[in-house]
Amino acid sequence: MTQSIDRVDHVIPKEEAVFSFGPEMKPVLEVDPGAVVTFETHDCFSGQIQTEHDLVTDIDFSKVNPATGPVAVRGAEPGDSLIVEILDIRPGPQGVATIIPGYGQLIDIVESPVTKVLPVRDGIVHFNDEIRFPMRPMVGVVGVATGGEEITNAMPGQHGGNLDDHLHGIGTKIYFPVRQRGAMFGVGDMHASMGDGEICGTGIEIAGEVTVRFDLLKGKQGAWPVSETAEAWIAHGTATEFPDAMREAFREAAYLLAGEWGLDLEDAFILLSIRADVGVAQACKPSPFATIARVVMPKLDAIPGPFRI
Repeated sequence: MTQSIDRVDHVIPKEEAVFSFGPEMKPVLEVDPGAVVTFETHDCFSGQIQTEHDLVTDIDFSKVNPATGPVAVRGAEPGDSLIVEILDIRPGPQGVATIIPGYGQLIDIVESPVTKVLPVRDGIVHFNDEIRFPMRPMVGVVGVATGGEEITNAMPGQHGGNLDDHLHGIGTKIYFPVRQRGAMFGVGDMHASMGDGEICGTGIEIAGEVTVRFDLLKGKQGAWPVSETAEAWIAHGTATEFPDAMREAFREAAYLLAGEWGLDLEDAFILLSIRADVGVAQACKPSPFATIARVVMPKLDAIPGPFRI
């Protein structure tokens, strides 16, 4: 559901794109907290796949996962959190999904490479003549400048990056730890729909427009991006294998509980065990991509959120 948008202050064309997040990013735009910005985005393949005859094995992989931006937010300093509220996601009329040789849990029993073109009309995805379903738009690449390392947009990290999570849809707020002045936010890799796991390595990869509102939380941050929906708070963790990613996500959730409400880690451990849910956001193994785990902590009466403003 689209959030209330009474104005858009700036529009950034998709040609203003980066393919990695690093410590020395230069902004294409600088805005104040509260600014509303629309980002035009390429699909994850930079438009290189348009028909079922276009195969992923023939594309230029240096042009994968462009993120439009970056945008600097005035007043954002290391130690703060940049708050990015997703107000709207508007996919284009057609997306694609692919089967990539060597990628995904079913790759040993299917043909590859394969490209499937998926029309999107009036909010409905047309999978084939018999199967159609409502789109569930989300953004995959959402990130800020890193503290040191240059990280390609194919990979997630503590800065965000390719943080594929279908909960990053309309209405979600993401709290990014600011590591460089201005934060330097970029977004791309839109999906009209993506299931948990993204098991073949793609969702419905599609171009479109994303509108966000920026804000700042001064002097507080997590080690990883933390997301907020109307019902819950979500901690993320990434690693090569799921058990390690899950451990990182739970540690982040535990430290947030301990830091904000004075819980000792033992109580945080128990609370997470009896009320939180762990899930997989991305795990298209085998592949060189990282696995992404999330821990969803419902908002309880005594717990309005891990970042009290």
